[in-house]
Amino acid sequence: MKFIRNLLRKLDQLVWGSDTRKMSVWQARLVGAERIGYLAVRDLFLDGQLSLRAMSLVYTTLLSLVPLLAVSVSVLKGFGAHHQIEVIMANLLVALGDRGKEISDAVIKFVENINSGLLGSLGLALLFYTVISLMQKIERAFNFTWRVSEERSFARRFSDYLSVILIGPVLMFSAMGITATISNSTLYQQLSEFVIFSFIFGAFSHLLPYLLIIIAFTMIYIFVPNTKVHLRSALVGAIVAGIVWQTVGWLFASFVSKANYTAIYSAFAALFFFMIWLYISWSILLTGANIAFYFQNPEYRTRRRLELRLSNRMKEKLALAIMAQVATRYYTRQHPLTLRGLAQRLNVATESIHPIIICLLEKELLLRTATDPCGFIPAQAPETILLVDIVGTIREAEEDDIMHLDRIPHSAEVERLFDSYQMAITKELEGKTLKDLVDFDDKGNESETVADTLAK
Repeated sequence: MKFIRNLLRKLDQLVWGSDTRKMSVWQARLVGAERIGYLAVRDLFLDGQLSLRAMSLVYTTLLSLVPLLAVSVSVLKGFGAHHQIEVIMANLLVALGDRGKEISDAVIKFVENINSGLLGSLGLALLFYTVISLMQKIERAFNFTWRVSEERSFARRFSDYLSVILIGPVLMFSAMGITATISNSTLYQQLSEFVIFSFIFGAFSHLLPYLLIIIAFTMIYIFVPNTKVHLRSALVGAIVAGIVWQTVGWLFASFVSKANYTAIYSAFAALFFFMIWLYISWSILLTGANIAFYFQNPEYRTRRRLELRLSNRMKEKLALAIMAQVATRYYTRQHPLTLRGLAQRLNVATESIHPIIICLLEKELLLRTATDPCGFIPAQAPETILLVDIVGTIREAEEDDIMHLDRIPHSAEVERLFDSYQMAITKELEGKTLKDLVDFDDKGNESETVADTLAK
């Protein structure tokens, strides 16, 4: 036991106590991979948030599966390929063995029984609403892994989700059709007669399921989160998640084929295993997204969960800096800065400034543009926005009818001191407007401004 404890302590020191900047490239990558692995396991099992999100998606998937397939079938019918849904379902549920076929047949039967004429316009609207709700829930789960607090606008959400729902099945059918065409081609049959090509084709046929699932996961990791995900990061997460998904699926199929829970769960045995497999699948998919996040953002690779908490003075300075940057764009007639653009200009994380921007929007000091992604512009002319109002907005944030200054017991000395420095701030900012934070030369070019100073 002492040997094992010493070994674990040395490994811990190597992974977390070493400076990767002093290592060779391969050593740094190995240590980085070990850190990402530890953080992925911690977030899934120890922290529990990813696990809860996966459980929530299981429930939503059960409610939305039939409507989702109904919409997909209606799209594929236009291409005469609606029967391919059975093949896709069988591949997704292959880990359940014979029970997977039972579930697949039952779901397909439900879908075929849906009559659009009987549903009516309201029924069809509810059908699409259920599907879009599923996509929204999935986006929120991925946004959580990427520490993104801002969701897509309704218009963009509607168009993006419908694109995935309508085009996704067509692309899957096309990929399957191309694979089948190549396999049945004369050239493929002739080359298969050679030993070397037969070995290559055999290996490729075994690797093809891994390749297809990795490509699918990569596309999900790029398009679903409401942030820019680099292809390399998405690919790393997809490779890990795809290999784990296929391997765990094989192990789960072996377990299901040998387990006999019919005596306990009776007719619910298939549903029982289906729910477990859904939970495992969502857990793996979200863990892959988590790996992609840590790969793209090495500053988050810390043993303790990094929670970005701002001091009061940081919030006040960031509010002034945000308004100064927005006013600068206003006067120079440049495109308004987005949330990500502001974060980059101010050298902070988007999740740090998002609550501040929400406060400024609620007090009508900022306005969102109608573009997608939205930018931010002053709600009024900068020369009419008082700095004391900007600072006051942040200082009074989150006060309401329950939590306010009057709840604090009265103390003459505290009141006198508090009023004195409140008055000092008001006097210092008296008469100053947002325009005073931005300066230009005679030609209208921006010079070294307070906005630049605050950004630094």
